[in-house]
Amino acid sequence: MAKPLSFKQKLPGILVCCFAAFGGFLFGYDTGTISGNIAMNSWLRRFGTFSPTLTDFQYYIPSSTKSVVVSIMAVGEFSGALLSSPVADSIGRRFGIVLGCLVLSISVAMQTGAQELGLFIAGRVIGGVGIGLVSGIIPMFQSECAPKWIRGTVVAGYQWFITIGILIANIVNNATKDFSDDSAFRIPIGIQIVFAAILAFGMYFLPESPRWLVKNGDNAGARKALARLNAADADSAELDVEFKEITDAFEAEIALGESSYADCFKNNDRKVRLRTLTGIAIQGFQQLTGVNFIFYYGTTFFKQAGYTDSFIISMITSSINMVTTIPSFYLIEKIGRRKLLFWGAVVMCACEFIVAIIGVGAGTANHSAQTILVVFVCVYIAAFASTWGPIAWVVLNEINPLNIRAKAVSMGTASNWFWNFLIGFVTPYLVDSGVGDANLGAKVFFIWGTTCFFCAVFAHFFVYETKGLSLEEVDNLYINHTARESVTVALKRQSDEETKNVGEFVPSN
Repeated sequence: MAKPLSFKQKLPGILVCCFAAFGGFLFGYDTGTISGNIAMNSWLRRFGTFSPTLTDFQYYIPSSTKSVVVSIMAVGEFSGALLSSPVADSIGRRFGIVLGCLVLSISVAMQTGAQELGLFIAGRVIGGVGIGLVSGIIPMFQSECAPKWIRGTVVAGYQWFITIGILIANIVNNATKDFSDDSAFRIPIGIQIVFAAILAFGMYFLPESPRWLVKNGDNAGARKALARLNAADADSAELDVEFKEITDAFEAEIALGESSYADCFKNNDRKVRLRTLTGIAIQGFQQLTGVNFIFYYGTTFFKQAGYTDSFIISMITSSINMVTTIPSFYLIEKIGRRKLLFWGAVVMCACEFIVAIIGVGAGTANHSAQTILVVFVCVYIAAFASTWGPIAWVVLNEINPLNIRAKAVSMGTASNWFWNFLIGFVTPYLVDSGVGDANLGAKVFFIWGTTCFFCAVFAHFFVYETKGLSLEEVDNLYINHTARESVTVALKRQSDEETKNVGEFVPSN
């Protein structure tokens, strides 16, 4: 029997997946950029409405315009996410990511050169298509290329790069916000093209997903890609076990016939419908935690809460978001998916109700109360960053069988962008105090707290524990077990690995 692949041999595959995670930076950077843009005087002067009755600064944007500018990109991202399935299946995971970068670059040029709000908005829609493609394909590419024992960690790296992107955007915004001309907002937007070029250039030279190559009948190419990912010779016996696992799983998929979007909702013994709906729901709940309220409108919210330098507060919250994502790299494989999702939702729920109560009871004049409010917002962000932020992407990309994976992942990612759009669109009407607005202010956190309660319920009853299992073993897990039983199966598998109990994983019926 061939020796198992060593960590040193697995390292290239891990590094490939880590580089691909840089795609999350593009998503995060845009989120942080637009939050600062709409609060900049130069941006308001260029695209806002003049009002002589305002005393501080006489340009503003009404809630209707603000909601469109912020949320419209999610319309493109929703479309791009749905397109990610046919794109990823037709031209491959690798070139699908490159295409997304090219589309994003076109949008950056449009936004950077925009003199009117219409072109700026159109650029955001097109940019959304590019980011939607990238966000739908990268975690899938990572899941198909990463070693199973570290798959959750490397996919979580995608979310970490989102947090880095938000932080860097806030730093750049803070550095340029006081520029007197349009460069204040054009510089933060324009440099996105550099980041897109880095990702596209790197992905061009990386190996393709072996699972996609097998699916397209290129077994020789799949072995070569697997060899590059594992620092081994393509003809070596060391690759035989993993390659056979991939080809056997695909042959089983072929026996079931070609798949369509309708097949993603079949209620058969493989629980395909449950898996598809779980992916759609977990991505929706990730947005319904309300965290993007902070990253889209945090600068404006903290200004309304009485902080004169709200850009600094946004830098602090985005720094916490980035730093507290790091523990998830270890916890996701040590503790598992289900438990982290459940307790993360519980902590977020508690923090959001506290923020709402403080915001309503203390008002903006009480500086001590507002400081406590910011502290609990930071705890809430930390809970999200170490649990729901990365794990939603991990679960979505590891629970679906190969024959529907691209389609199911695209629908799950589209769900993320749908709720992203909805939250971004309605939030100004909920929190602002203009005519026709609800003027909820901090009361909006009662809504997010309630949705986090349902996040905890969902995690307990519907999320399967998949740590330590290959993608093919996850398929067996769904066939033979319930969500609650999956914890025992994962623990047994982990114990078998630790005691070097070599043997085929065959779950009990």
